[in-house]
Amino acid sequence: MKYILVTGGVISGVGKGVIASSFGTLLNACGIPITSIKIDPYINIDAGTFSPYEHGEVFVLDDGSEVDLDLGNYERFLDVVLHKDNNITTGKVYKMVIDKERIGMYLGKTVQVVPHITDAIQEWVERVAVTPVKDDIVPEVCIIELGGTIGDIEGMPFVEAFRQFQFRVKKENFCVAHVSLVPLPRATGEPKTKPTQASVRELRGFGLSPDMIVCRSENPIGDEVKDKISNFCHVSPDQVICIHDLSSIYHVPLLMEQAGVIDILKDRLHLNLPTPRPANFMQSWRDLAERVDNVYKKVNIALVGKYTKLQDSYASVIKSLLHASIAAGYKLNLTFIDSSNLERCTKMENPNLYYDAWHDLTNSHGIVVPGGFGSRGIEGKIRACQWARENGKPMLGICLGLQAAVIEFARNVLKLEDAHSTECDDKTPNALVIDMPEHHTGILGGTMRLGKRTTIFRGDSKIRQLYNNKEQIEERHRHRYEVNPEYVEQLQAHGMRFVGTDSEKERMEIMELENHVFYVATQFHPEYLSRPLKPSPPFLGLILASVGKLASYLEDGTKLLHQQSNPSMSVRENSSDNDLQQIRERANGLHHVADTEPPAASAPNSTQMNGTIPSTSSTKQKSSVKMNGVHENGMD
Repeated sequence: MKYILVTGGVISGVGKGVIASSFGTLLNACGIPITSIKIDPYINIDAGTFSPYEHGEVFVLDDGSEVDLDLGNYERFLDVVLHKDNNITTGKVYKMVIDKERIGMYLGKTVQVVPHITDAIQEWVERVAVTPVKDDIVPEVCIIELGGTIGDIEGMPFVEAFRQFQFRVKKENFCVAHVSLVPLPRATGEPKTKPTQASVRELRGFGLSPDMIVCRSENPIGDEVKDKISNFCHVSPDQVICIHDLSSIYHVPLLMEQAGVIDILKDRLHLNLPTPRPANFMQSWRDLAERVDNVYKKVNIALVGKYTKLQDSYASVIKSLLHASIAAGYKLNLTFIDSSNLERCTKMENPNLYYDAWHDLTNSHGIVVPGGFGSRGIEGKIRACQWARENGKPMLGICLGLQAAVIEFARNVLKLEDAHSTECDDKTPNALVIDMPEHHTGILGGTMRLGKRTTIFRGDSKIRQLYNNKEQIEERHRHRYEVNPEYVEQLQAHGMRFVGTDSEKERMEIMELENHVFYVATQFHPEYLSRPLKPSPPFLGLILASVGKLASYLEDGTKLLHQQSNPSMSVRENSSDNDLQQIRERANGLHHVADTEPPAASAPNSTQMNGTIPSTSSTKQKSSVKMNGVHENGMD
């Protein structure tokens, strides 16, 4: 087993996730099966109880584990299925050691950080590294991202563990890649290497010497800067890899390949890689990067959420919208709308916020109402669902978005004006949404309906067609509340169809409104399984409906088989038939270059997205370090 440890210096969020995923992408393309581990030095057992504002999105795996959002990034980039043990936290390690101590497994010895905690970390890594994450194939390379920055006090046990680990697995099986920031102060106008020098010096002081230094910068770095870093950091100039801000993060693996990363890994880890590499090496990524750069037609989507001040709160939703937009041949203009600003009370307290929010909503082509918890902003989500329903606007609701749509329909169509969720009003006489038996009051972590579950389709529907008319699907869940089955018959009698249920046919999984271009909501989270080259069907349906192509797409029931397209093909014709053909190919994992036409003006108050994640429009925040205009926790 080979190991690549990715560490970070100078600041957090410098791009370790992108770099680690790019290592995996390159090795995957060489035919090397890989796996990945994310280490988070916080004491929490997992990410399940985090506020979205504290740590961004909580990602859910097939096995129901609530983990750091970076594992979602790895799954999307590498197309693997990770497990709970692929996310290591300080809390998990200490709990495991303490549990062993309580049952006497240390034979009365004093339990210490060294050797007991460090040994536990090393044993954990070795065990997880050989666990298959794709097609039951045992990985050959394990990529480990150590969260935080070198020198953080909470990360010291992990640094010490890997100092020992390099001798445990032998030098030829262990490689360290250090990702560091090279700032460019405006006052001097030249790149500064001192932060990188200090970071590498600290890393070497802890007993880990980098085999590769990945320098992140706003602009390309010249050879003289690379030579300076080489002289002061004890690496050759070829081992200094410069990754500057790019138009799309899909260019990052390509730039790393161009910089010779594959050859460095081959020599350092004694990998058996083909030489020379085939002519079409990484062609799918080249096509994807070109498609992202050359698409100009725009689709305006409004995301009506509760946590819009931090973009990472909706990381997977944003990426799913990007995947679907790319497949449809459109550039995504995404507007974040705080659902609280759509409520009537905001009209009285702050009219400017109220009217701006409604302006953004009404100027969108489609709406996403994502998940969330608690009563704050729920009325705004309900009003957004009502506006989309009454005005024929394409809408996709997810989790709480489904519940909001059901409550709105009950209030305004069934005339149950006091309809609500017991989460927000436990005394409501018309509880359209109720808590589930799995919900244990007072214990929050791991008590929801979590992980991959089966959904059975009922009858024909647009959403079923988007899933290629399958009888059942498997998607990931994360919720404590569900639609009250006592109201289902009444809702369906008035046109709200529940076209998907759980395997016991007791829980409502998918809702679709009759006589609407696209008004779909899911209790599961389809964003967790979206991939850059295979977008999630609900998101693809929303984008197609938003650009007026859904009906034509669904009329032609012939779906292309999964196959690799001819890399040399470049489809640029403008006929509608050709557009639909390209969409089907992209939705099924085929790769063509998108149509090109002159850029159009951006929609007002919208954020333009082209394979990137922007700051929210409501706060105009910008990350201090950007890669391709994205916060560095993002990867695809």
